Amino acid sequence: MATTTPLPQRAPIALVGIAAVGAAASVALGVYANVHQPTGRGIVAFGFPAVLPMKAWFTTAAFALGVAQVVSAMWMWGRLPGLGSAPSGIATAHRWLGTLAFLFTLPVAYHCLWALGFRDTDARVLTHSILGCVFYGVFVTKMLALRSSRLPAATLPVLGGALFAVLTGLWFTSSLWFFQNFGVPGF
Repeated sequence: MATTTPLPQRAPIALVGIAAVGAAASVALGVYANVHQPTGRGIVAFGFPAVLPMKAWFTTAAFALGVAQVVSAMWMWGRLPGLGSAPSGIATAHRWLGTLAFLFTLPVAYHCLWALGFRDTDARVLTHSILGCVFYGVFVTKMLALRSSRLPAATLPVLGGALFAVLTGLWFTSSLWFFQNFGVPGF
């Protein structure tokens, strides 16, 4: 029978604390997006023909990097059968994949918040608006959890999975929708 090490008494408090900070970040973004008067203007398109294709491709890049992050995390933790031990640089690669994915989301989120605001014109748009706010809240929670040694071992995998699930929902309600309705434009 396996024995488990009891968690320190402060672990639940730490977990609730960082989750509260993440939730506050989500709510703050949602409130800002709702009360901010959207400009309706685009931002720089980074070489794309317009802002919407840029957002679709940047979100797709973030999603693809998110898939690679999930795979690298599974490899680091020995959850990919048949691949054996992960190479020594996989943790560094995992961090860089996450950093790049996050950087791809920033221009997208900036345009959504600044130019469009929080919208609820239909179920897809409302879902996308909510998921956008939740994404950054979960991101904040995960980043804070990385710095705490008092949390349950499952905290990071659960937060990483939640972050990827929210990113997947964002991709489905934005990029996939865009590609299905407007085709797959290039640069």
